[in-house]
Amino acid sequence: MDRKKDAIRRRGENISSWEVEQAAVAHPAVTEAAAYPVPTELTEDDVAIALVLVPGATLDEQDFARHCADLLPGYALPRYLTVLPELAETPTGKVEKFRLRHRVLRRRRRVQPTHFW
Repeated sequence: MDRKKDAIRRRGENISSWEVEQAAVAHPAVTEAAAYPVPTELTEDDVAIALVLVPGATLDEQDFARHCADLLPGYALPRYLTVLPELAETPTGKVEKFRLRHRVLRRRRRVQPTHFW
């Protein structure tokens, strides 16, 4: 179950970050994933995802997009993608999604984002 602040609502639909993360880690190049909401200027949220790749793996973004599209409904597809060497965690082992969210928001303010898809 998601924490309330991690709940994602897009196009009137509630999206489980866990389901998005499970679809992402099913990709052979991905070892860890964290899906989280990013507020939009218009309505509700966009879906963002941070990935940690398998050591030595590379990620073809279009292949990853097709992979997610096969497993998730259109409204749940991530709009922003970040690849990191590791995901920051709390002492209890939960991913610090607020740090990931702030990272996307800072980038979005500086430049017009290149959307993942």
